[in-house]
Amino acid sequence: MAARERATREMAPAAEPDLAVEPAVTHSLAAPEELAALEFPASGRRIVDPGQLTDTAPDTMTLHTKDAFRMFTGRQADAEGNVVPIAGGKRFAAVLKSIWYLSANDNPYADWILIRVYDSLLEIRKRLDLVIREREEDFERLKRKGLALSVMGSRNPKTVELGFRSPYGYATAEAIVEFDYHVRMVKTLVQKDRLSDVQGRAAIREVGRKLRALFLEPIRWERHLLREELRPLSRNDFLPGADEAARRRVRAAVALFGEVPRKVFTGVDAPRHSQRRVKLSEPELRLLEQASLSVAEEQQQPDTELL
Repeated sequence: MAARERATREMAPAAEPDLAVEPAVTHSLAAPEELAALEFPASGRRIVDPGQLTDTAPDTMTLHTKDAFRMFTGRQADAEGNVVPIAGGKRFAAVLKSIWYLSANDNPYADWILIRVYDSLLEIRKRLDLVIREREEDFERLKRKGLALSVMGSRNPKTVELGFRSPYGYATAEAIVEFDYHVRMVKTLVQKDRLSDVQGRAAIREVGRKLRALFLEPIRWERHLLREELRPLSRNDFLPGADEAARRRVRAAVALFGEVPRKVFTGVDAPRHSQRRVKLSEPELRLLEQASLSVAEEQQQPDTELL
């Protein structure tokens, strides 16, 4: 019982600042007939601001399997260093939130990692959807023959309230829920002799490894991009006339992450969700198209002060 209560406390979002629901903003709104009589600026009248949108009810995620629960929470290292930490969906969502905020600085590397990670997440989800559809069709074929099987669920599923502050958190939660359903279906097929034990473990492990590898990818990017020295990095740093501090940031970024793709740099390829709010004129776009994205030959060595 103590272990179960401890696991439940670990899932509680209140203990995870990156999943904390921001306090709702309350506003006093006028009745419809009062709004109709409000005055507007064109005639010297005022506008009533209806306020920021907020959730009207908590968002939740329900998990049935230990595999999905661990995929979501990850694992922290112990104080002695005997337990290796494992990145989970919560950590992944928090990292993407930080990089999403950083994209407001017109940082091309923030845009690039958001594109890469989201595309990889979509690929995993597409693969999951394909496998799940095939197995659901297998269930339907059995049903037509007269054998109706149901997908197993937990006697005590865990429902977690979500309060992600970026769209990438919700994309992560959806992937975790799909992984949970995948695990449920695989274990059902093993239990009902449609898959062997070995086949079932392999099917769960294959998807699990891909998700964990993806969860690790943006952590290194965040660790460097959010350092004080690299945080101001922007597309302007690549343009002619940039000062020495800007050139040093570019050298460090290229040494760490490689050359940013031109289409990402110009904004032709953009993240699904970004805080960047830059509208370029034609001359400005031409500058980006002509800017050098690599470091000069004599500057190939990384700047150790920034690394």
